[in-house]
Amino acid sequence: MDSHLTFKKLADFGRALLTKPTLSEGLPLISEYAKGVSGAQRCSIFIRNAANKTLWTTLADETDTITIHENDGIAGHTIKEGKPLLINDPYHDERFLPSVDDKTGFVTENIASIPIFDSGRRIIGVFQLLNKPNGFSSDDSKSMIFFAHYISTYLELAISFDHQGSLLRKETHGH
Repeated sequence: MDSHLTFKKLADFGRALLTKPTLSEGLPLISEYAKGVSGAQRCSIFIRNAANKTLWTTLADETDTITIHENDGIAGHTIKEGKPLLINDPYHDERFLPSVDDKTGFVTENIASIPIFDSGRRIIGVFQLLNKPNGFSSDDSKSMIFFAHYISTYLELAISFDHQGSLLRKETHGH
């Protein structure tokens, strides 16, 4: 693909994302863009809740919220290692959680899992693409790292916005 067109599509995506202040609005847009660019079948963005040591996603296409312990599965190992993991045969990898596939009915054939860092270099989430035809390569990893950096500021602000919104709702209900 022509690089000028690629950068234009990314800029258009960025502008559209800025109009979505909450995670519930922005995560579907991120997912659709990432799947379109990568050719992957599914995208999940796990948000880290450091207080209760969990990772959750409201966006695992066509499934309910998935919550796992931050040490579990490929996403948990991505946090532990702080670097991308490309798993092209997950059912033969001891870090994989087949129970998530059992719960969702989805069969994971391959995974690219990338940590998302905030401005203080703390991991705030994990970006995963699943089931790319012919698997994931190191070139995929490089472009996904770039994309994770690209969306990290948005996610950091949206997480903060969601926390503030939750606090405000609790304060108003308390009076």
